[in-house]
Amino acid sequence: MSAARYLVPLSVGALSLALSGCEFGPKLVSQNGYRGTGLDQVTTVKRRAPQPVPPPPYELPPADGQRANEVYQNVKVLGNISAERFNYLMLAINTWVAPQEGADPNNVGCNYCHNPNNLASDEKYTKIVARRMIQMTQAINSKWSAHVKQTGVTCYTCHRGNAVPRYVWSMADAAGAQPASTRLMGYKHGQDTPAATPAYGSLPYDPFTPYLRGASNIRVQGRQPLPNDTSHASIARTELTYGLMMHMSSALGVNCTFCHNSRSWSDWSQSTPQRVTAWYGIRMARDVNNEYISSLSSVFPAYRKGPHGDVYKANCQTCHQGLNKPLGGVSMLKDYPDLGPPAAAPVIAQATPEAPPLKTVGEAAQGQPAGTAATHATR
Repeated sequence: MSAARYLVPLSVGALSLALSGCEFGPKLVSQNGYRGTGLDQVTTVKRRAPQPVPPPPYELPPADGQRANEVYQNVKVLGNISAERFNYLMLAINTWVAPQEGADPNNVGCNYCHNPNNLASDEKYTKIVARRMIQMTQAINSKWSAHVKQTGVTCYTCHRGNAVPRYVWSMADAAGAQPASTRLMGYKHGQDTPAATPAYGSLPYDPFTPYLRGASNIRVQGRQPLPNDTSHASIARTELTYGLMMHMSSALGVNCTFCHNSRSWSDWSQSTPQRVTAWYGIRMARDVNNEYISSLSSVFPAYRKGPHGDVYKANCQTCHQGLNKPLGGVSMLKDYPDLGPPAAAPVIAQATPEAPPLKTVGEAAQGQPAGTAATHATR
């Protein structure tokens, strides 16, 4: 009797612990594929809360008139737009990025980037960073339309009123760091540590360094029991891939079938169009992190870097923040056209990845974007 009496609360407690990782609350279920394929999207209602979009500071000024570089000194970016539009955009960026209050008046509002006594000066690192971020925004809206479509991005897409975007990442472990112990119980192989990125599972906690900074191909296990000369997909690589996929699922507020067909995860022909969009998004993140953010490493002070000295970088969560379309799909670009594609910008043509059946993992597939050829590739 006594054993049974203690067993019931123990079972209830175990069940509560098992469900602690679940997300409670009402759900919305939508079917986006044929019945029987498992292509259902399950969304928690609370995740559908709208993300506020700030209105423009005032009506968009005309594009004609004196150029900004004719009115102001040392305008290295946006100098060819009208001075009125330049002022309009600076006011918007002020509210999107710069702190609006603080103990030091030299670090709030316009003074966050500028010396109020010499606006042309580049003495503040924040001005140099802001200049490069404007170039990055223009590049995203021109080169990566295959991912951002016509909606585009602005500084607000990531910053949302914060000097540093709320969701950024840096290396979890020092580059080339050796394990503290080579014993089985002391060497975690970069995983088995609760972290938000892999949804607090045992998966690797830093899938960003190899995939969103490095150019590693995303792979999962192949159909052969052992690796060979053309197959480099291991269980360890599979877990690293799943770690990134868990991040993407959480960042966009979707489940796996938003991009994949559960009857054949790797088959591009059976995947949803969103998988192609995600393929470009991964490569866009690499380009942003390497070309525009990491290139500012010598500019950022130490307190604006991660624990291992690398600058904070972008991932899917930086822009999406829980929605499959940042800001619910609202385009702010129409109100800030000068953040759009600059004249004569190169465009990366959009192509639908195609992956015909392959005999081995890692074999190159004709007509498939570089880096996607694999029997069980996920992106």
